[in-house]
Amino acid sequence: MAGKLYLCATPIGNLEDITYRVIRTLQEVDLIAAEDTRNSIKLLNYFEIKTPMTSYHEYNKIEKGKKLVEKLQAGVNIALITDAGTPGISDPGEELVKMCYDSEIEVTSLPGASACITALTLSGLSTRRFAFEAFLPSDKKEKQEVLKELTNETRTMILYEAPHRLIKTLKELYDTLGNRKITVCRELTKKHEVAFATTLEEAISHYENYVPKGECVLVLEGKSREEIRGEEISRWEEMSIEKHMEYYLSQGIDKKEAMKRVAKDRGVAKREIYQALL
Repeated sequence: MAGKLYLCATPIGNLEDITYRVIRTLQEVDLIAAEDTRNSIKLLNYFEIKTPMTSYHEYNKIEKGKKLVEKLQAGVNIALITDAGTPGISDPGEELVKMCYDSEIEVTSLPGASACITALTLSGLSTRRFAFEAFLPSDKKEKQEVLKELTNETRTMILYEAPHRLIKTLKELYDTLGNRKITVCRELTKKHEVAFATTLEEAISHYENYVPKGECVLVLEGKSREEIRGEEISRWEEMSIEKHMEYYLSQGIDKKEAMKRVAKDRGVAKREIYQALL
């Protein structure tokens, strides 16, 4: 029988944030695939786990992934762990999961700590709908495209950032999205945990005078639908009603339907459009 892949969530800072099930699984599997074995050995030593480890990271995820799949097919049970948090969330674990499904190998996920969810619940911002963006792309053009997509995002946004790039990223967010509410979370679950609820403008001013330490999770307020609607109406109002009508008529839409759409775009009654055209 084929083995099974266990996605095991590990602590993001506080070693007590690990489940009994994860500890037992790490003890019982045949092999642990870790993002950084030098980092993970500290966790295993703390819980007296003697299971052998092998490295699986961003730079060997394809080649090593194939070897791990071969082991799984041969009946080896493998636990996948990341440096901190849940495997597969903004890390190469997602690639191994895909390979396992392609090879019809059973996969299960053992829930636990996750920096993005911890920060979201701590942020004081809306948690009902959210968009996880992880780290912004390093490529300048691709980054601008992502930032542009976020401009009208109505959901709460979650991003990761390294401390030495924090100010630059905050300025890029401010320049693209305007001044939004933001909660900057650092040192999550640790003794000096910080959740700095502020605005982008104030955050920039603060961190220009205070050098942050530790990985950061940025939780950013989404744009309100009312604000988006107001901007859309403003854009249409810059156009004459005649040109607005022509915009729809040129698409083969009949005059009655075109007037209805123009009225909706401008947030007015259809009769106002009719009278203006007369």
